Amino acid sequence: MLHPQVEASLAIRRRPSAEVLAADPYEQLLFARRAMEESNEAECGPAIPLPVVVDVDADGVPCRLYAARTNAPVFVYVHGGGWCYGSVETVDRLCRRIADRSGCAVLSVGYRLAPEHVFPAALQDVETVLGWVRKEGAGLGVDPSRLAIGGDSAGGQLATVAARRQRDAATPLDYQVLIYPAIDPMTASESYDEVGGHGLDRASMRLAWESFVPEPAQRFSPDVAPLAVADLAGMPPTLLLTAEYDVLRDEGADYADALLSAGVPVVHVRYAGVNHGFVRKLAVFDAARAAADQIAVSLRAALTF
Repeated sequence: MLHPQVEASLAIRRRPSAEVLAADPYEQLLFARRAMEESNEAECGPAIPLPVVVDVDADGVPCRLYAARTNAPVFVYVHGGGWCYGSVETVDRLCRRIADRSGCAVLSVGYRLAPEHVFPAALQDVETVLGWVRKEGAGLGVDPSRLAIGGDSAGGQLATVAARRQRDAATPLDYQVLIYPAIDPMTASESYDEVGGHGLDRASMRLAWESFVPEPAQRFSPDVAPLAVADLAGMPPTLLLTAEYDVLRDEGADYADALLSAGVPVVHVRYAGVNHGFVRKLAVFDAARAAADQIAVSLRAALTF
């Protein structure tokens, strides 16, 4: 059953006018970016104060570091937004809560957005940040020897592709957190037909994939489609969250099953009654606060060793 908080959440963000809808797609994207940033306070609530909240330059990639103590494990976080919008600001409240509850430092990545910067720019930025934190982490007062990655939606796709590439480079990560990750460029799962009317649908996801990876042939590569990987063995232990009323629900579940079949420890939790994007909306969804705290507890368990 759809939770009433879904309708409340959909009413917060400014909707495009007829003039905007008649404009070219790029103008519509610029409107969507502005609307997301404008609604951030209402959706995400007040900021939890932390001892360390500082913007840093990770070899040219803007990031924000959150920490409650020194020598903490590091959780690199990659925001969602269809690879085209979102920012460190739109996940600021979520990152603060995770840092506060987990005891981990959180490094939020401000990767380059499409369509201005298409694939593989965003993935390259995430990999640059991972290399930078391994190299510079001790000087920042964090412990890069205990390193996890995570992200929501498009950020989940970038996170798990980066984790697989780290595995292949013999520098494996310790853990990954995937929040309703975008896994299938073909948008073929049944959930697109079942629950496409709650803030995200097949048309908008297809546009996102096409904006991120304009070359169709590239969408079948392992660096774009995580399920195209021949062998997922050796991927980091995983917490994967999905939402009942999310078009990405089934592909997330399929990826959890594929990881399990490859022998990867996986906890897959489906949050009932909620839709895509709920986790960052801490001021709107009771489930968002529960999910953030579940992420924090899982990170604490995985990285405190």
